[in-house]
Formats: sequence, structure tokens, C-alpha cells
Amino acid sequence: MTPEALAEALAELRGWHLPEPVSWWPPAPGWSTLGLAVLALAVWGGVSMLRHARRTAAARAALQELAALEAALARDGDVAAFLRGLSRLLRRFTLARFPRREVAGLTGERWLAFLDGQGGGWSFRTGVGRVLVAGPYRPGGEVKASELAALVRAWIARNARGAR
Repeated sequence: MTPEALAEALAELRGWHLPEPVSWWPPAPGWSTLGLAVLALAVWGGVSMLRHARRTAAARAALQELAALEAALARDGDVAAFLRGLSRLLRRFTLARFPRREVAGLTGERWLAFLDGQGGGWSFRTGVGRVLVAGPYRPGGEVKASELAALVRAWIARNARGAR
């Protein structure tokens, strides 16, 4: 190649140029996958939190009602009203947490056996919880209200998630 031809060929070349900058959109497939995974985890977490809140709502309400019953007992000293309220509270909570066909008809010893079987140990049949069978229907009598309230509180806490 002659020097003139070489100079002509070199004159046709362009100067240094940089490539165009990388665009931020659309993102690489990995970012899209990561975004979908984060979104799915957020939805799953939200649904799980709602389910947990629904499962434990009955227990929270029952514990609030138990505190109100204890306050009324301390204020009024009416043991029979305390026992009636406690009995109703346990019934409603149990109906909310367990299948109705299994618990709705339970009375007396079968009721206490059910409560013991669901986390009461022997405290309902042979302990302080035994008063729930006849106590709400008898005036007066010796009742260890603080122990009974503690037993019911522990039983509700053990059954907060329920069988449903």
C-alpha cells in the first residue's frame, strides 16, 4: 500500500468513541425474579400475620374478659357471679376454638374431663377447677378465686390456637 492510500484510509477512520451507556430499563431477568420473590414473601407474610391474628383473637378477648371478671370480683366480692362468668367464658371460648359437635353437649364430669384433656392436667377434675361443675349454681362456698383464674388463664393460653 502506498503512503497516499494509507493516509486516505486513515483519514476515513473515526476517532475514539465510547459505547452507549447501559440502560437501567428493562432490568436483567435476575432482578425481575428477585422482585417477584420479595413480593411473594411479603404477601405470604401478610397472610400469615392475618391468620395468626384471627387464630389468637378469641384468646385475647377471653383473657380480657377474665381480667374484667377478676376486677368485678375484687370490687363486688360476688363469688357466684365470678363463677358464672368464668363458666360462660370457658364455654364461649371452647365453642370458638373446638368443633361445636364435640364440645357443645359436654356437661359435668365430661366437661371437666374435656378441659383436663386439652391442657388442664388433672386441675379441673380433681383440683381447683372442680368448682366449675356446681359452683355457679350454689350460693356461697369456699373458692380459691385467684388459683381458679390462674388455671383458666393458663388453659386459655395453651389453647389459644385451637383445634380448628
